Amino acid sequence: MMTEVDILLVEDNASDAEMTIDALKKSGLANKLLHVKDGAAALDFIFAEGAYTGRNTAYKPKVILLDVKMPKLNGIEVLQRIRTDEHTKTIPVVMLTSSKEDPDIKTCYALGVNSYVVKPVEFDEFQKAITELGLYWMIVNQQTQYE
Repeated sequence: MMTEVDILLVEDNASDAEMTIDALKKSGLANKLLHVKDGAAALDFIFAEGAYTGRNTAYKPKVILLDVKMPKLNGIEVLQRIRTDEHTKTIPVVMLTSSKEDPDIKTCYALGVNSYVVKPVEFDEFQKAITELGLYWMIVNQQTQYE
């Protein structure tokens, strides 16, 4: 079981997940990446429940890349749960989604999302956006890892 995760990718679309992981690998940023396919699995990992029972929650992701539209629990529900817990509320969360719907954007910012990025449709633009996101959150951004 992976305990130390720098990037938690929560994405139900297999091709979007693969493109995201490939872009991060090309930048050397995917060494400690965990991909889960729905919001319920994301919360299980974050809160050390279900398949991740016993995981040391002192190790928090440096960033969570979170899709909005997903099965079981959507990204907004996951964001809300992360932001209402004292232990996880400071983890940077980036909504990485195809949803340009204004209510989604407003809701996410009201809940305390750090960034809302609409996935570019064109492959090269998608790769560039993911690389820039990864470099920013993994290298440029300063944060406390252990609280």
